[in-house]
Amino acid sequence: MDENSFSFNHGVDIENDGGSYLERKESSYLERRESNTSMYSDREGVVREPLLKSRINTTSQIAIVGANVCPIESLDYEIIENELFKQDWRSRKKVQIFQYVFLKWALALLIGLSTALVGFFNNLAVENIAGFKLLLTSNLMLADKYYQAFAAFAGLNMILAICAGVLCALIAPAAAGSGIPEVKAYLNGVDAHSILAPSTLLVKIFGSVFGVAAGFVVGKEGPMVHTGACIANLLGQGGSRKYHLTWKWLRFFKNDRDRRDLITCGAAAGVAVAFRAPVGGVLFALEEAASWWRSALLWRTFFTTAVVAMVLRSLIQFCKSGKCGLFGQGGLIMFNVNSANPSYNTADLLAIMLIGVLGGILGSLYNYLVDKVLRTYSIINERGPAFKILLVIVVSLLTSCCAYGLPWFAACTPCPTDLDVQCPTIGRSGNYKNFQCAEGHYNGLASLFLNTNDDAIRNLFSSTNKNEFHISALFIFFAAVYFLGVITYGIAIPSGLFIPVILAGASYGRLLGRLLGSFASLDVGLFGLLGAASFLGGTMRMTVSLCVILLELTNDLLMLPLMMLVLLISKTVADSFNKGVYDQIVKMKGLPYMEAHAEPYMRQLVASDVCSGPLISFSGVEKVGNILHALRMTRHNGFPVIDEPPFADAPELCGLVLRSHLLVLLNAKKFTKNRVLTRTEYLRMFHAFDFGKAGSGKGLKVEDLDINEEEMEMYVDLHPITNTSPYTVVETMSLAKAAVLFRELGLRHVCVVPKTPGRPPIVGILTRHDFMPEHVLGLYPDIHPHK
Repeated sequence: MDENSFSFNHGVDIENDGGSYLERKESSYLERRESNTSMYSDREGVVREPLLKSRINTTSQIAIVGANVCPIESLDYEIIENELFKQDWRSRKKVQIFQYVFLKWALALLIGLSTALVGFFNNLAVENIAGFKLLLTSNLMLADKYYQAFAAFAGLNMILAICAGVLCALIAPAAAGSGIPEVKAYLNGVDAHSILAPSTLLVKIFGSVFGVAAGFVVGKEGPMVHTGACIANLLGQGGSRKYHLTWKWLRFFKNDRDRRDLITCGAAAGVAVAFRAPVGGVLFALEEAASWWRSALLWRTFFTTAVVAMVLRSLIQFCKSGKCGLFGQGGLIMFNVNSANPSYNTADLLAIMLIGVLGGILGSLYNYLVDKVLRTYSIINERGPAFKILLVIVVSLLTSCCAYGLPWFAACTPCPTDLDVQCPTIGRSGNYKNFQCAEGHYNGLASLFLNTNDDAIRNLFSSTNKNEFHISALFIFFAAVYFLGVITYGIAIPSGLFIPVILAGASYGRLLGRLLGSFASLDVGLFGLLGAASFLGGTMRMTVSLCVILLELTNDLLMLPLMMLVLLISKTVADSFNKGVYDQIVKMKGLPYMEAHAEPYMRQLVASDVCSGPLISFSGVEKVGNILHALRMTRHNGFPVIDEPPFADAPELCGLVLRSHLLVLLNAKKFTKNRVLTRTEYLRMFHAFDFGKAGSGKGLKVEDLDINEEEMEMYVDLHPITNTSPYTVVETMSLAKAAVLFRELGLRHVCVVPKTPGRPPIVGILTRHDFMPEHVLGLYPDIHPHK
């Protein structure tokens, strides 16, 4: 991993006074650690697992990705300015620069096209599979075969749920859950091999289809964001040496910085596909997903989502001809509510403010309950795949019992006489489900439960019949969806939070609209929309992107002022209780996420206070055996390089060398018997792309090196691969200031240098782990975290 916080003194010299300084540093550090905390006592050996055993985030090098506990490391977003990079940059011709720019736009086009096709397939499959299940259930009920109808409904749900559970539990555990917290962490600089792996992509696609079609109260929107990110990562791998699919043009993308931009485009494309909201997708990536943003990236994400919008429009036009089976009026079609007139008065504004407050309270409670359920499920999931699948089966049965059983308690309603549509509905979708009612009557609760989630939302947003759903039916549906949404998130299937939240919000919004019918002039369908907005704001704490997504989703620009008011109120109320749901899940999973702001207590500390020692460093020309020993004994990803006499008048910091670069250099075996500079020879021998990052964690490992005893005594020149301009901070800089610098520049390592002369040229290295509250407060338990 990349933490340079815990290291071994393996005999690399930093001159005499440096050695004594580091020994003093080590001694004081260890005394402080032993007296303050035992939680971090075995960092290099056994690390605590987040959410497991202790149920706390120890910011170890292990985190939960999906439903899988796996090792994590940081990403190298910084440009490594070594001599090879400078030579490559100087020698680039105009045609190569054009190729690079052209490829960035071409890949953005491919990401948009691929994500749109996958999203369309997703919806096509869900609508047809769920449609077949609902048609079969409806036909059996029309024939008065109620027990057979339940058996068919629950049985098909369970089969689909088991398929999704098996895929997630056995093939790609990282595909479980929403995926948005993992993508958010990746764009913040946290990597795990399984986050964006091809197996995760495949399981995310098919698992999402099976999970949503199985009737779970989950959405496909969160998984679509993860899917878009996986597609972008796959396209931006720079080819594959293993399968001989390398293309020299793609080598430009063998770095984390360009992959980050592509994955940001993929995340935006996922939202654009899920909601048919291209502008909302860009704003979602800006507001929620990405940690670093610039104008060039804005253009490319906008282009990507524009491609998505055009492809989807073409495909939906094709499906309107009836060639897509049961798909057509289902997923990807806007919830058009612009038939209602959004004129409002003072009483309406008071009602809307009430919805905002209610959304904030219910949203923060939802986040609290999801947190508790996830921690409980982790106890079950850690027992193995069989228990994960068993949990999926139990939740599936519970969902089926609720969806089929609760409508029996609802009263039948006579069909309105002035309808343009058929009542009761015969078929898979529609507002008026017959269920067990007599001819000419419909069951309002069945119209919500025995439908796809998209159709249920469309029914709740409907403005055609104010009294379509009884107040009791809306309350029962809200309570059931709220409860099922909480217990479903966390099982081993791909599951999004958007749809459960929209369903619950729309139901209590419409319920409030019915209760305030005599006071408010707004339509109940618009109340449903505002309720959905308030609950989204209360759980996810987004404002601008949610506002635009909902406006694009409903095609009703006149609702903009009301939507803004509701989102601002719900977010403000909810923020006073807890954090947004994705922020909570990121923390809960143990992902070391760097916030945009520093914690207040960090102003009481300076950079050197959290530096760990002793520090491992290399000479500019180092013995091969020393390097190999350091690589084997530690998992650090960055090592300071110190120039010493005769290569410098006094010890001075030459720069920082990465572990991956050292492995490539040692694997080439270009060693010398004496301590001499060989940079000119290396510049002829190597190219900057030889040190490019391999895709999907397939790079060299220390176990792959084959170095004999004779070579261990030889020397290697590290100057050509050393980043000669690493970011440095003086040891007296406040930790808060260093944290902001680290986050804003997207760094992996920051070198801490001494303020006074006559000391070793480097005090220590700060990594992501050193800024984590658990680590800092573990070292200094007397500091109040809120001061």
